This record gives sequence, C-alpha cells and structure tokens, in this order.
Amino acid sequence: MQKTYYPKGKAAAGRWILIDARGQNLGRLASRVAQALLGKDRPDFTPGVDLGDVVVVINAEKVAVTGRRADDKVYLRASGYPGGLKATPFREQLARHPERVIQSAVRGMLPKNRQRQRLMRRLHVYAGSKHPHKAQRPVSVGA
Repeated sequence: MQKTYYPKGKAAAGRWILIDARGQNLGRLASRVAQALLGKDRPDFTPGVDLGDVVVVINAEKVAVTGRRADDKVYLRASGYPGGLKATPFREQLARHPERVIQSAVRGMLPKNRQRQRLMRRLHVYAGSKHPHKAQRPVSVGA
C-alpha cells in the first residue's frame, strides 16, 4: 500500500535566503520574495503547512521601477483621525525609508489573512549591503 508524503511543518528546516535588490524590478523582486516566504518554490510545498524560508533583502535603496512608476506611485497611510491621510511619493519614500518600499510590495502579494503578519516577521530588509544575519549563513539567491 502506498502512502502520501505529508511534510511536518516543524521538521522541515527553513533556509535563510539572501537577495540583492540592486537594479532589480520592484514587482518581480517582491513576487520572488513572497514565493520564498510562502514556501511555494520548494518541491514539497503543501498548502496549510509552514515550509517557508527566512528572506534577507539587501540594497533596498537601489531597487528599480519601470515607466512612470517613480513619478506616479504614492504610498498612503492614515493616522486614524479625521483628515489624517498622509501621502508619500515613491521617490521620497525610497530616499527616506527604502526598506518600506519592498516591505509594502511584498505585503501586498501575501495572503490577506492571519498568516500574513507571521510571514512578514520572516522578511528582513536593509537599505545598504550590510546586515546582521551573517551567523545564519544565508544562501545568496538571484531573484
């Protein structure tokens, strides 16, 4: 009798992946990161089982966008008070907080449920090329 292999979430060791965002298209980079966080790039992917990896993104300040996206894209956030809607243009957001640009793009590509917050904790984004995760020996992957 054959039995179906069903991976155990805790037994599957999650890898640490290092992705360099230098010159990469924001949307394509974000979709690659979202896939790795969900574990969809693994051959033993099973819905409902946590097989995702931890992703470290470096050089967030050097991410690229195409067309008029750099001029037209706006990030919105609300304070919760009436009239408290704040708008930040893409160029300003990239200059001040480049890690938020990638985090926002990845967040939008993850499932809109309780799992999203847990997955976002596994995403580490840094503006420059230095990161404090050398001890985890992340594997460099071309996105």
